Amino acid sequence: MTEDDLPEADRADGAPHPRETAQVYGHDDAKAQLLEAVTGTRMHHAWLITGPKGVGKATLAWSLARFLIATPPETDDAGLFGDTPKPTSLDIAADHPVARRMAALSEPGLLLIRRVWDKDKKRLKGQITVDEVRKLGAFFGLSSTDGGRRVVIVDSIDDMNPSAANALLKVLEEPPKNAVLLLVSHAPARLLPTIRSRCRELRLPALQTDALAQALAQAGHPDPDPALAPLAGGSVGEAIRLATQNGPALYGEILALLATCPNLDRPRTQAFAEHITQRGKDDRLAVALNLLDLALSRTARAGTGLAPESATPDEPDILKRLAPDPKSAQKWAALQQDLSQRIGHGRAVNVDAQSLVLDAFLKINETASRP
Repeated sequence: MTEDDLPEADRADGAPHPRETAQVYGHDDAKAQLLEAVTGTRMHHAWLITGPKGVGKATLAWSLARFLIATPPETDDAGLFGDTPKPTSLDIAADHPVARRMAALSEPGLLLIRRVWDKDKKRLKGQITVDEVRKLGAFFGLSSTDGGRRVVIVDSIDDMNPSAANALLKVLEEPPKNAVLLLVSHAPARLLPTIRSRCRELRLPALQTDALAQALAQAGHPDPDPALAPLAGGSVGEAIRLATQNGPALYGEILALLATCPNLDRPRTQAFAEHITQRGKDDRLAVALNLLDLALSRTARAGTGLAPESATPDEPDILKRLAPDPKSAQKWAALQQDLSQRIGHGRAVNVDAQSLVLDAFLKINETASRP
C-alpha cells in the first residue's frame, strides 16, 4: 500500500476530502463572521469550529486556510499605494498556486494535524498523540518567505489524548506571530475549559435542505433521494454514508417492520437481520443500527406532537399509531435509550450481530404491546 492509498482519518467514507471541496454551502453567518475578522484590525489566533458531524466544519476550515495563506496580512505600509479593496468572499480560485499546493498537501504555510497511520498495526491510530502536536514547534520555527500567515488545521481536536491537548494548550497560550489555528470539534463540551477559553468559537448548525442538496451534488451525489434530508439531520457526511449504503431503503424496511408491531412479522424480521449482518458488510450494519435508533427517536418525537419531517409517505401514520400521545412517547424514549446502550455494549464485546438485531425488534414488539 503506497502513502497515497492510506486511509485518511479526516475523510468521510464515500466523500471527497475537505481540501478537495471548493465550495462551502450554507453557513452564511459563519462565513460573514470570518470575513469580518480577516478584514478587521486583528484576526483571532485560534478558532474553534464546532457543530454536528458532517455539516461542513472541516470544509470551512480549509476554505479559510486557503484564503489566509493566499492573502498575506496587511502591513503598516499597505496603504502607500492607495487602499486595497477589501475582499467580499473567502473563495480562492482552484487554479491559484496556494489552492493547488494545499490540495497536494505541499503548502509550506499549512500544517495538518490528524490521526495518522500506524505502520506497525496497519491501521489509523485511535488518537492524536503528543508527537503530532510537537510538530508545531518546527513548523512555527520556520521563517515565512513572504511574511505571510502560518495556518494549522486540527481535525479533530476531539481525537487528542491528554498529553497532546496539554501540548496544544501551551501554543494557544503563547501563539506565534501571524499564526492561526483552526480547531475542528464535534463535541466541544468535552474539551479542556482552558482550551475553549483561548479560542473564538464558531458554531455551525445543521444544513438546511437546499444547502444539503447542493453540498451532496458537489460531493458527487446529484439528485439525492428525498428521504436523505430528514434522515441525515442536515449532515452532508451522514447523507453520503446513507446514500452509499442505500439508507433510505433500509429505513423503509425498518418502518415496515415497526408497522407490524405488536404482532411483529418474525420471518421478515429474520430476513432483515440476515441481510444487514452479512459477512463483510459492517458499514451496512452500522448504518442500519443507526437508522433503527433514529426510528425509535422519531417515534418518541411523534408522540410529543412534534412530529419530525417525514422520510417516507407512510411514516407519519406508522409513528402516530405507535406513539399517539405524550405518555407513549415516554416509553419509546426510554426504549431508545435502553437499546442504544444494549447494542453499543453488545458491539463492543462482539456479541453476535444477528442476535442483537433480533433482540432489539423483540423489545420493540414488547413495548408496542404495552399501553
